[in-house]
Amino acid sequence: QVQLVESGGGLVQAGGSLRLSCAASGRTFSTYAMGWFRQAPGKEREFVSGISWPGGRTHYADSVKGRFTISRDNARNTVYLQMNSLEPEDTAVYYCAASRQSDATSGGYYSYWGQGTQVTVSS
Repeated sequence: QVQLVESGGGLVQAGGSLRLSCAASGRTFSTYAMGWFRQAPGKEREFVSGISWPGGRTHYADSVKGRFTISRDNARNTVYLQMNSLEPEDTAVYYCAASRQSDATSGGYYSYWGQGTQVTVSS
């Protein structure tokens, strides 16, 4: 069982930055691939970024490549999403998730989910 708690969301102007954090419980964190997903009002949940375990490979949606960076600190059981050059289109609830599939980019492969954190980007 893995419990995930996101933090770091908020309101930011376009062009600004935020760093999301996801703290995980459990001693097996380093054996899970971790991902970030987002869901905007009226839209389906979409994959944003993922990182393999123990952390050698990263994946990004085309819409965030070059602007977002995912990283993990296995000693702290935490995964991060650094978001730069934010755009109004990035406004969504961001979810952290954990998967036993090392390079999962589809939500169906993720077994554990956090409650989400709201990111709002104003124009």
